[in-house]
Amino acid sequence: MKLYIRATGNISPQKTFGHPGLLAEIVEHSGNRLYCVEPDYKAFIDVKQIRRMSRIIKMGVAAAMECLQEAGVEVPDAIVTGTAYGCLEDTGIFLSKMVEQQEELLAPTAFIQSTHNTVGAQIALMLHCNGYNNVFVHRGFSFESALLDAMLLLKEGEAANVLVGGLDETTDTSHAILSRFGLYKKEPVSNLNLLAQSTKGTIAGEGAAFFLLASQPTANDFAVLEALTTFYKPANIQETEQHIASFLSGQSIVSSEIDLLITGRNGDMEEDKVYSKLEQSVFDKVPTVNYKPLCGEYPTSSAFALWLASNIIQSGSLPPSLEHTGNVPGKIKRILIYNHFQNTHHSLLLISAC
Repeated sequence: MKLYIRATGNISPQKTFGHPGLLAEIVEHSGNRLYCVEPDYKAFIDVKQIRRMSRIIKMGVAAAMECLQEAGVEVPDAIVTGTAYGCLEDTGIFLSKMVEQQEELLAPTAFIQSTHNTVGAQIALMLHCNGYNNVFVHRGFSFESALLDAMLLLKEGEAANVLVGGLDETTDTSHAILSRFGLYKKEPVSNLNLLAQSTKGTIAGEGAAFFLLASQPTANDFAVLEALTTFYKPANIQETEQHIASFLSGQSIVSSEIDLLITGRNGDMEEDKVYSKLEQSVFDKVPTVNYKPLCGEYPTSSAFALWLASNIIQSGSLPPSLEHTGNVPGKIKRILIYNHFQNTHHSLLLISAC
């Protein structure tokens, strides 16, 4: 079933909030961690509430509110979010206090706000939305699972529009822990030069992107999400190619009919081998853009990719600031997003013009 993307809202390490112009200027970050460019939240959230919200809650709520304002919808029929890590800042605060205070006299606020459904619940409370509200915590499939749930809701007629979001944050504690597993580069690197580094690891990222999806088209829709699929731990590159070929065949298209491929290449020498091999086989004639130098690596980064694809489709062309390979057509009408998270969670999203 086709999902019509009516509006978007995105807070990311780039200047994406408020639609200032599609990546007119790329923000450069140095190190091995990207931080979101955060707006003035007072335009979307009451000052008294802001003081009680952690950073990821403020980011999620503001991105959702911008999305709804753009769509002209006060209350969505349903809210579905996807997050792998949840509210890490509050989790860290609660666990630290538990140790420091020897599990005595613990304030419950940080624990209450540390759960994965906090952002979706906070949005619903602010909007007085009493409809369907769900959150998916499926690691690298969290956002894709949220999209699938929205698709089912719309197909079954349970909702006419659904607010869907993907969000994750990086904190000092989580970054230190994940660094021990060798996920991030040890040496400082610029995100603009990330893909030129043939070393192990990538850069940490974060973000909150929301979309209002509808079952019926309007004149102002950004794009159409035609199909999506996921597959888990392919045995080899041949199996990955088979999944991609099967997905394209199911949509009655071939790779040469794709105007642009957006990949999750992240600068890790081992993980990027998958993309390199596919660009020499299945996607050998498809122009390509890599989105993770813009937002960094995190489990729900495909939400940023969907935001990018939707805005490129709406504008019809690629922003001059984005580096690409291959010959991009003058009018971009069909985009395929292919991403994998740690070569375990693989996803494909097909987006087209309305």
